[in-house]
Amino acid sequence: MISRENPARFEEIVGSVAESSPIEVDAIVWAADADFRRWSATPIEERLGLLTAAAEAIEDALGELSVLLARETGKVLGDCRGEIGFAVRYLRWVVAQATAAYADEVVDDELGLLIKQHKPYGVVAAITPWNAPVILSMLKIAPALAAGNAVVVKPSPLAPLTLDRIVRLVGGPLRIVHGGPAAGAALVGHELVRKVAFTGGAAGGRAVAALAGDRLTPSVLELGGNDPAVFLDDAPFDDPAMDRLVMATFATSGQVCMAAKRLYVPERRLGDFVDAYRAAAARVLVTGDPLADGVTMGPVISAAAQEAARSLRRGTVHDLGLFDADDKTGYFVRPALVVAPQPDDPLVAAEQFAPVVPVLGYEDEGKLLAACNESELGLGASVWSADEERAVAFARRFQAGFCFVNTHNRTGMSLRAPFGGVKRSGWGREYAAEGLAEYVQTCVIHAPAAYRPGAPPPAGGPSAYPV
Repeated sequence: MISRENPARFEEIVGSVAESSPIEVDAIVWAADADFRRWSATPIEERLGLLTAAAEAIEDALGELSVLLARETGKVLGDCRGEIGFAVRYLRWVVAQATAAYADEVVDDELGLLIKQHKPYGVVAAITPWNAPVILSMLKIAPALAAGNAVVVKPSPLAPLTLDRIVRLVGGPLRIVHGGPAAGAALVGHELVRKVAFTGGAAGGRAVAALAGDRLTPSVLELGGNDPAVFLDDAPFDDPAMDRLVMATFATSGQVCMAAKRLYVPERRLGDFVDAYRAAAARVLVTGDPLADGVTMGPVISAAAQEAARSLRRGTVHDLGLFDADDKTGYFVRPALVVAPQPDDPLVAAEQFAPVVPVLGYEDEGKLLAACNESELGLGASVWSADEERAVAFARRFQAGFCFVNTHNRTGMSLRAPFGGVKRSGWGREYAAEGLAEYVQTCVIHAPAAYRPGAPPPAGGPSAYPV
């Protein structure tokens, strides 16, 4: 069994799920393959009907599911409601888009008939992380099912409970396995898995890529980010901007792939920035019980994450916001701003995934851009300036899958703004039309005009027929 404790009160067990052995994973994938053969032959209207019903069922249970998600992940209740609500909206968006996205493309002209079909792969394995288990799973489940695939999802053992409930609400050709690396390897390496979609850390991504590569299984990988937030020399440090930045940094206790993780400010303005940032944190950042009113940051996910976060708090450290929590009974870490660490410090050079953020001064924009683009983790970035045109011009030079201007807030994302990194972090394209296309393969039917019944022979004889 996998038992999940409440990160805010680690002596409290929230719930348990049965761990799937490799033999059980094998049986589940075989059942999913049978599901696929029925489901892919089902008219798309019926497939989308299942997704519509799923959206309604999840929305009806939103309150209960949000509390469960907060208890198993430590995310504040408002964020949990937002995540599940976004999953519902995404489901409905897929329903609205899928018929057109997956329709045949037909060209019939003087050259003949050409039909481009969008066919499902078969069984899709979805491997998802703990920090946003519902939406990061739904980004894979919804388009895959709409396209006619069957899906087997494996959530992180650190957040299995809410997704387990949601899988049961969705039903149909959606199945779930639970466990750690052994279950993941049995799923990704299975002979009947035809597509793999993974979101998680680099180590897990390498393991998934190796297993999938061994079978030449197509894969979608999103491996995180070390997102820079760059303030140009004319950027205002006004209260609304600083409030947005603080929340974009410490949402889910900094455990978000698209969080602002490296802050860069002109050297001469560094002191003013630190003052403005600390003042914003005092206004908006309250660490405590994620189910309590007014709390904006909860604990980190585990004891290991708590210890790792504490190890990053060195140098010139400023504690931030109101800390109304007990770090002896929960995995709480007081959020901190670290001023001017060395560029090779792990806090700067790696994805910290913790409520500790560095701010560094710079003098040369060209050198700064090079430093920002050095990271392998090219998921996102942001540029802040009083001149939007100047900010956009700077943003164009980032090696990043998406870039915000004058915000780094997840609420700035929309379903018309897909993202995916240009480096190793963002091989997956989700949230929009590109995400729908990941779960179909293109097959072509071609009837050349020269070979249609009744077509006159070519003037040059048989050798003139097109090949």
